[in-house]
Amino acid sequence: MNKVYGYIMRIPPKYRKKAAITLLAIILLVFLTGVVALAMRDAILKSVVERGISKAKREYNLNVKIKEAKFSGLTTLVFDEVSVVPQERDSLAYVKSLRVGIRFIPLIFGNIKLSELKISDASINLIKKDSISNYDFLFKKTSTDTLKAKSSLDLAEFVNGLLNNLLNKIPEDLDIQNFHLSYIEDGNCVTFNASSAIIEDGDVRSTIFVNDKESIWHVQGSVNQDERQFDLTLSADGKKVEIPFIDKRYNLKINFDKVRAQMNSVNMGRGELSIIGNCSIENLLFNHTDVAANDIFLPKGSLNAKLIIGENFIALDSSSVIHLKNIEANPYLKYTVSPSKTYALKLRTNEVDAQELFDSFPQGMFESLEGIKVSGKLKYAMNFFLDSEKPNEVVFDSGFERKDFKIVSFGKTNLQKINGTFIHTPFEYGRPTRSIVIGPENPNYVSLENISPDLINAVMTAEDPSFFGHRGFVMQAFSNSITANFKAKSFKRGGSTISMQLVKNVYLNRQKTLVRKLEEILIVWLIENNRLSSKSRMLEVYLNLIEWGRSVYGINEASHYYFDKHPSQLSLGESIFLANIVPRPKSSLYFFESDGSLRASLRDYFNFVGGVMARRGYAVADTANSYGFYSVRLKESLRSQIVPLDFLINDPLMMDDEMEEDRKILEDILKKTSDTIKIQDIPNLKVKPQDTLRTSADIRRERRESRRQERIK
Repeated sequence: MNKVYGYIMRIPPKYRKKAAITLLAIILLVFLTGVVALAMRDAILKSVVERGISKAKREYNLNVKIKEAKFSGLTTLVFDEVSVVPQERDSLAYVKSLRVGIRFIPLIFGNIKLSELKISDASINLIKKDSISNYDFLFKKTSTDTLKAKSSLDLAEFVNGLLNNLLNKIPEDLDIQNFHLSYIEDGNCVTFNASSAIIEDGDVRSTIFVNDKESIWHVQGSVNQDERQFDLTLSADGKKVEIPFIDKRYNLKINFDKVRAQMNSVNMGRGELSIIGNCSIENLLFNHTDVAANDIFLPKGSLNAKLIIGENFIALDSSSVIHLKNIEANPYLKYTVSPSKTYALKLRTNEVDAQELFDSFPQGMFESLEGIKVSGKLKYAMNFFLDSEKPNEVVFDSGFERKDFKIVSFGKTNLQKINGTFIHTPFEYGRPTRSIVIGPENPNYVSLENISPDLINAVMTAEDPSFFGHRGFVMQAFSNSITANFKAKSFKRGGSTISMQLVKNVYLNRQKTLVRKLEEILIVWLIENNRLSSKSRMLEVYLNLIEWGRSVYGINEASHYYFDKHPSQLSLGESIFLANIVPRPKSSLYFFESDGSLRASLRDYFNFVGGVMARRGYAVADTANSYGFYSVRLKESLRSQIVPLDFLINDPLMMDDEMEEDRKILEDILKKTSDTIKIQDIPNLKVKPQDTLRTSADIRRERRESRRQERIK
């Protein structure tokens, strides 16, 4: 009143009387409106409830019943025996008693904030049977949703409004007694019973019984709606917090001792919403078949986050910090929705002690490296950017900076075992097939100098044209794989070099998981950057152990299996064919006609790989662009196993489109990389012109002979 009086006194004397009368009129009007509303509030409430029930039936096909709805005091509503049953579905919800209080002052200015919420004896049952559920109305799109989708959406304003609505619905005084929630899907059931949930003077306390006291959870902390802050912790009595049902539903195993989430500040300014908070977790155990084959255990981890939301983007600011044991890393994420969808990701660390970095990896994540001892310093940086409208211009770079980094001792796995004789066990569908000795003790083992130079050059050209020039990775290959995977909307290519393929076969299981791929990359980096093995030794082992066909391993088995030849006798055409099947060994016989000649669909591949070899000096240019294509003949004893052409029309293993994509990716790498094939340190690798240079008359003669043999058959 003093402020109002002071305001009136600043008005010139001749206007004071009019101002006072106007103010009194407004106060009187508000008072009369309140009196009328108070007198008619029960009628108004009844009308509002009836309209709400009608709308629920009309728009969502819900049968809502309320035994009694009434006011208690000025701004408190009381509802008795409320039930919600979707039409021709199982009952969804029932509340015996619901008491809702609304804060009066914010209500005057049009803001609905809850002052109290009391619920007793309530239940919500989510039921799904044979893809039919009693909650599918929640996902029904209305005409309003369609209009919103079509109109431009300011993400900052939207999220800010969403936060306001959420916080406003958290009452100052909460008292929930005996609240039951169940989820039933095709016979599987999980239940949560909150014996009590209380908010009093900002303090939060709740006890939740999971699956009839199978586990007891506690939620504790504080919440301040006006300051837009909360600090909540979830833990369990005497055991880990484990989310039931998701292990069966999603093949996901996850549990932890405690998780804490905090929101410290929310600020809106200059069209951007800034949210600062952090979350932490203790003794996390995680497992999913697509992520890792083993359980991954993290004793302690946390994220101090600054989230920035603009009109058309959501970003995790680079000032955010990830903590894993004693290691800190700064992540940066940004997703932009318009004018085109873009994805940005950065991750960096300061220079850290190398051993502390390796010790920070979660247990079970990199099984082969457990127990490894290293010295020196490491610094990591990664940068990724993809514009959905320009996927071919993807940016990707990743790597460590080293300072006096050394491997002191190996852990569980000796990363130098490829330098001597070792046992290799191939797997098929998760089961071992046989054990193969990789070394001179095996009569099938062939040294590099006894393998046809054409085969070596063809494989390197097709699989890894800069093998002798890189340190395990070709970033352009990764970029092209990202582009191809994004276009295909699935993971089809990994950008693997020969080094990566070798590590995958020698040191790791064949399970295709995210963690295994990360472990593969790390082992390759350790081997290549610490020169644990020579390039020529790596290539020799690679050629002697990779799969070249169904149950065909090593180049000696392959050359005899297809052509009854020693690897030193392979021609250019035979070498290019074998290079072609390295990524797809089980489909090898599908590339042959019934007479043992190659299918015409492979001609372009020969032309491309042979042309690259010729330009780089590893083959003689073929004027007919066939590079031995017409001279390749599968040995007679295998021809009966060739699948008829009509069977291959819809066979997924006949991958002409994939081979064309391989060609495009290889061509792009050759254009953009500055590396070249460097094989000077391999003895006796020379070009064999007699295998590559053929005249048009030779080709015509081969074609006539092929047709003649076919007529004889």
